[in-house]
Amino acid sequence: MPSIPHVPRRLSFLPFQGSRAVADGLLTWTMLRGPAWHRLLPDVYVHRDGYRADDHRMWCEAAALRLPPGSAIGGRSAAFLWGADLVARAAPVTVLLPRTARMRPHRRIHVNRSALPETDRTRFAGLPVTTALRTAFDLGRQAPRTDALVAVDALLHRRVVKLPALQQYAAAHAGWPGMPLLREVLALAEPLSESPMETRLRLLLLDAGLGPLSAQHDVLDARGRFVGRVDLAWPALRVAVEYDGDHHRERDHFRQDIARLNALRAAGWLVLRFTADDVLRRPAHTVALVAQALRERNAMGVKSPR
Repeated sequence: MPSIPHVPRRLSFLPFQGSRAVADGLLTWTMLRGPAWHRLLPDVYVHRDGYRADDHRMWCEAAALRLPPGSAIGGRSAAFLWGADLVARAAPVTVLLPRTARMRPHRRIHVNRSALPETDRTRFAGLPVTTALRTAFDLGRQAPRTDALVAVDALLHRRVVKLPALQQYAAAHAGWPGMPLLREVLALAEPLSESPMETRLRLLLLDAGLGPLSAQHDVLDARGRFVGRVDLAWPALRVAVEYDGDHHRERDHFRQDIARLNALRAAGWLVLRFTADDVLRRPAHTVALVAQALRERNAMGVKSPR
């Protein structure tokens, strides 16, 4: 299809409503059926150069064009827009509709229905979305428990939600579904948790009875000088547990890790490092290793100088 110089730049990379583009004289239906345009949803198109099958932001843009009044992007899709990427590959866009609203079903859109007052809706990144507070409230009520905690931790860490505000919001909505789960999640929530896998590792250890523990603990030497920050710690025993993501395998990061681990060991700390496989596929083995380290340190009478 030949280029169309009079098409606005926005139509070259963002989803748009085909009927409006045709009504405005920018395109024809024949053009939209051509190879230059990709149909995402009923009456929603995007230029082929802007199409990415797994681009969740693009699908959010598309879904927003189909939302009835009073609705918003919600759930994990809202968390994604607020900066907490919890969306699985090729996951549909979650939208939240008032109970009386209607929307045509589509495999790329997951519809939830609930009371949605204006105070729980806003515009963020140009899209209608549930407020960060309402987003955390909704995700914290959705089982499974681990995923609920991961979502709340992620939004707290992004600092788009404050824990006291979320606790107050929850107290004001005590009769809503899922509140027993949310209350448990709020009791476990940790704003310092830096990644979903770190949250999962922390919850695994807490559920095994290995708490209390500190998140993002600053290690100081006997003179009070900063040595390093560890993901999870039992400061009195000088035991640390860390989650190693793929970025730790990069050469520069690996070299930094070696120097940091040597400094922690010199300060008398024992550091155990775990990967996603350890947390997800070998949880019992992971718990056993940590429990053994804590027992040995306790038996040795290790005491932290700080």
